Amino acid sequence: MVIKDPAEVAKSLRKAAELGNAKAQYGLALLYASGQGVRHSVRQALAWYLKAAEQGFAPAQCILGNKYAAGQGVPQDYRKAVFWYLKAAEQGDPGAQRHLGMLYDAGEGVVRDAEEAEYWYLKAAEQGDAEAQIRLGHMYDGDQEYMAATWYRKAAEQGMAEAQRLLGIKFAGGQGVTQDYLMASFWLLKAAEQGDASGQWNLGVLYDKGRGVEQDFQKAGYWYSKAAKQEFAPAQASLALLYANGQGVKQSYRKALSLWQKAAAQGDAEAQHNLALLYRDGLGVARDIAVAAHWYRLAAEQGVAEAQCNLGLVYARGDLGAVDYVEAHKWFEIAGMNGNEAGKANCKHAESLMTPVQIEQARCRATDWIDEYQESQQFARI
Repeated sequence: MVIKDPAEVAKSLRKAAELGNAKAQYGLALLYASGQGVRHSVRQALAWYLKAAEQGFAPAQCILGNKYAAGQGVPQDYRKAVFWYLKAAEQGDPGAQRHLGMLYDAGEGVVRDAEEAEYWYLKAAEQGDAEAQIRLGHMYDGDQEYMAATWYRKAAEQGMAEAQRLLGIKFAGGQGVTQDYLMASFWLLKAAEQGDASGQWNLGVLYDKGRGVEQDFQKAGYWYSKAAKQEFAPAQASLALLYANGQGVKQSYRKALSLWQKAAAQGDAEAQHNLALLYRDGLGVARDIAVAAHWYRLAAEQGVAEAQCNLGLVYARGDLGAVDYVEAHKWFEIAGMNGNEAGKANCKHAESLMTPVQIEQARCRATDWIDEYQESQQFARI
């Protein structure tokens, strides 16, 4: 809030505030919070917010909720945040309704309750609160795709980049809407132009694959680069692939290496596998099988079938020392079960070189790994 003569406004507001005018108390609190017309004072701001809130002024109640939720000027206290948010929410304040929904969603200050969270998000969303619309979309995403897309659209039409990106992805995948790559590119472009890294990457993918737009590797590289500069790992990995293949950019394994290293360090599984291939073949870097095996393993542990097969080959050839057919068979079997045909073939070949006991040991190891992997994936989705 910027005002022309803050000192005079503060003087006027103080008179009304001291007479008990809640709106004036709230306005005076804002001045103390911003230091306009009065000396900046968190304590005074809180005191006047409280006076207005106690008179039932919803905007002040909502701000007090914000202060207690964030621990700004007061000790963090989610229960007090719920107390003030509820008072404002019951008066129809959309911001308070959204924040109250967030607390129920997270179980902060209240018992976690998805239905109650949905109730308050819906109240705010129906009043046009874009952030509540996005959060409501998240709640429906995966189970009620049409409803998710509907709320994403409402927020997207208000200019929310996250919603524009999510709606674009819905159109690309035909989730909750009829698949339409042209509409996907429309919404992803809006998100990308606002600097949304994921939106930039997804738009780059459309140009890379020629979906909804004419295939254009240069434009793909442009958007990948925008997102990569924001340290968005998938974009770094995709841009690296363009450099490795010389598509839309001058071919350079060194640049591909640098980008895959950045993405791999963030846990991008495909980047980890591609980085391993560069070290295996000595492309853009000195050949180093041990380093390649390291990246194979990280990618394999994340479920990349080709990396699992390649890790099996490392053990089958004895690249790290002695040949280990048991460990090789384990990874071949895992890769094969993951749909990798080379893994299936290598598994059969390895068995011709192993004893029945070794084969049983390898199968037990593979079963144990798969069980642990599936459990970890299930836990990650909770």
